[in-house]
Amino acid sequence: MTLRKIAFAALALVSIGWDRTTATRFAELPAGKNNPEGITVDGAGNVYVADFAVQGTDSGVGQVVVFDHAGRLLRVLNLPGSSQLLLGLDFHPITGELLVIDFGGHRVWRVNPVTGADSVFVDIPGASGPNALTFDKSGNVYVSDSAQGIIWKTGAAGGAAMAWKSDPLLTPQGYPPFGANGLAFNHDESALFVANTSNDTIVRIRVTGETAGAADVFTESINGADGLIIDEHDNLWVCANQADEIVVVDPTGRAIAKLGDFDGIDSRGEPVGLLFPASLKFHGEFLYVTNLSLDLRLFLLPQSVDSQWAAQVTRHTVARIPRHIPPVRGLR
Repeated sequence: MTLRKIAFAALALVSIGWDRTTATRFAELPAGKNNPEGITVDGAGNVYVADFAVQGTDSGVGQVVVFDHAGRLLRVLNLPGSSQLLLGLDFHPITGELLVIDFGGHRVWRVNPVTGADSVFVDIPGASGPNALTFDKSGNVYVSDSAQGIIWKTGAAGGAAMAWKSDPLLTPQGYPPFGANGLAFNHDESALFVANTSNDTIVRIRVTGETAGAADVFTESINGADGLIIDEHDNLWVCANQADEIVVVDPTGRAIAKLGDFDGIDSRGEPVGLLFPASLKFHGEFLYVTNLSLDLRLFLLPQSVDSQWAAQVTRHTVARIPRHIPPVRGLR
């Protein structure tokens, strides 16, 4: 090898900034089930995925697809009366109820996880766009409103929604035009962190007791910040839906990992790796991620860098990444 080649090889090694742990396929949605968005896991390790079916479902109502711990299809839940645009979902930590956000219906449903039978948990007022939900230690439920830039709150039993926090930092301001999105409390519940997809920010809302305080920008430049969860060390794991990666940010706002990537469409019409990752959930040693694979042109929006790739997807998937933060040189 010439000195020139050795120099280029050394430069290539030095330039590696992140060890991008590979995202592999965990499960494939049944034919005709498209655009998986929300995700959660029950106590038995079964994985529940909400279908944000922009082009409709075969049942004409919203659907939740359920897989076992190995990615095998268990059942498809049809939610009577719901729209076909379902987003976030999770099991209530106290009541055990499965709550599912209906973006098109402007409400949250309580859903039987075996039959799909549903009833209204809470209606979200106004020209709302409910997107994601989280809980505090008292069991109160918080719902992000991507259209109005509001965090709504209701009790563990549902009922009327209260506008808990409204702020310009939570409103849609760019592309994609979704404001407040993924949200989670840190462990001492001194702050609620909210992704604003439209301007690539994570917003921090100070909390005293259960009262919302001032909001500020905690960190910037997560490209299409979407789903957000917080680990036991108060690190934020965020879906960057326009960069096809998971960004991990420490409690100071510094990126400490970027996981996964997009590697094309395979011969079955499935995304390889991550394509428009939307929501994420820890279970055991893994991080589970929905590949929304959404062509934003379907909303009459300008194309993004992934739009043409998303249009090629014919089989939709859920990905899985080892729950591991690779070492980074210089990290203290």
